[in-house]
Amino acid sequence: MIAQIRKYFIAGLLTILPLALSVYILLVLFKIVDGILGRYLNVYLKNSLGFYIPGLGLILFLAIIFLSGVLSIHFFGARLHLFLGRALARFPLLRYIYPSVKKVFEFVFSDTRLGFKKVVLVQYPSKGIWSLGFIANDGFAEAEEKTGKKFYNIYVPSVPNPTTGFFFFVPKEEVIMLDIGIKEAMRLVMSGGLLNPSDFIKEVKV
Repeated sequence: MIAQIRKYFIAGLLTILPLALSVYILLVLFKIVDGILGRYLNVYLKNSLGFYIPGLGLILFLAIIFLSGVLSIHFFGARLHLFLGRALARFPLLRYIYPSVKKVFEFVFSDTRLGFKKVVLVQYPSKGIWSLGFIANDGFAEAEEKTGKKFYNIYVPSVPNPTTGFFFFVPKEEVIMLDIGIKEAMRLVMSGGLLNPSDFIKEVKV
């Protein structure tokens, strides 16, 4: 009886806590963003017009992001990113943080997924131990000619930051192809193995 109650209680925790934590994080982010951008404008609206707009700061934040994207693509282009990179390089800590954070966001939101062609398994760091990798390209001719083997250029990402990793020439006969997509593989890597592709599909269906 006690074991059954404990089982139900743990199942309830696993159901409620992730939902509650997700809602809490969203509310905290909403309050932070709304407080930074919307506080003074809402005070002005309240004093001048007698009303305020809840979520005004969040609306402004999204508008700024959208406008920045429009300006970056149609007017400034790569020059804006180059300027920011050079400007932030003057600060001791930001010069290391900004490039890494930028690469992570580019990696997550990029439509091209850095041009990877296929998700594979390779034996790394030793025989019998398999790592998730991505085919970046076929091996280049000189390496294949001098070794007498056909290679794949394989990128093995690090956890939890897939923008860093290792690059190998792996003989094609030692590469095992997987059927999962690039996005699913990225989730697996960034979760440190906690979120399998099949688990994600189950969550979406539910």
